[in-house]
Amino acid sequence: MTQTQNPTGTNPSTEVPRRTPLGVQPLTELQALESESIHIFREVAATFRAPVMLFSGGKDSVVMLHLAAKAFWPAPIPFSLLHVDTGHNFPEVLQYRDEATTFYGASLRVASVQDYIDDGRLRERPDGQRNPLQTVPLLDAITSGKHDAVFGGGRRDEERARAKERVYSMRDEFGQWEPRNQRPELWSLYNGRHLPGEHVRVFPLSNWTELDVWDYIEAEGIALPSIYYAHEREVVERDGMWIALTPVTPARDGDAVERRSVRYRTVGDMSCTAAVLSEATTVADVITEVGLSQLTERGATRADDRMSEAAMEDRKREGYF
Repeated sequence: MTQTQNPTGTNPSTEVPRRTPLGVQPLTELQALESESIHIFREVAATFRAPVMLFSGGKDSVVMLHLAAKAFWPAPIPFSLLHVDTGHNFPEVLQYRDEATTFYGASLRVASVQDYIDDGRLRERPDGQRNPLQTVPLLDAITSGKHDAVFGGGRRDEERARAKERVYSMRDEFGQWEPRNQRPELWSLYNGRHLPGEHVRVFPLSNWTELDVWDYIEAEGIALPSIYYAHEREVVERDGMWIALTPVTPARDGDAVERRSVRYRTVGDMSCTAAVLSEATTVADVITEVGLSQLTERGATRADDRMSEAAMEDRKREGYF
């Protein structure tokens, strides 16, 4: 019987096994994700003229800010932060946003949807939701700041439209996205070339999952807004979601108001962000809860994503995050 050789033409019995260099430990999955994100931040800072980072005070943007601080430490973060405030954001998140900005020594610019409504550039929607109204102030801020790269906290596991997006996502001169016109990113090589007036959206957390984000928050001891953890609120159940009673989302006729222990998995506009029933009061509790969940955070809690099957993709085509 003849001995079959492997495709390299060598005898398997004579091959030398690969070894890790002495004193060098292989990266954990979390360390590999951190390394990739830090590489993306440094690559953008080195090759773009005026990057900016979207920062809402939510968990993904906080992790991005923490990674950016590590990427350039001990130097300051070499780009500013931008928040498009709908006027309907959770007060706890706005307070945390300002505290985190100060803690990390970053500069923050706020674009206000309310200002656009007040001067007639935007009109309130019949459904009261303001998340879709963020697009125009965002694009105006990008244009006025002459930003050629915009960091966002989108992850591919969040929603089907975001799963289509590359780490470097091109936007045309109108800020619009064409999902069929994306560049390959073989071997983590990123092509940020663009024409004047165009810009690139950059997603350092593309390959992270919600569970990865929470594992990293635990490993790094990152503080978060309190509403990410279980607390009691007055809520009503609408369309299978638990909506907190706020000045933006008051009780309607026929609503059965209950006081329940809830927390938020994502912290968007109050008008379209629902809570989830939860007893998770610590990071470890949240990690266990997320690990058992069968719904994505947006699928479980975002009314704006339920407008249509392609709601997110339609907004992204128009210039949304």
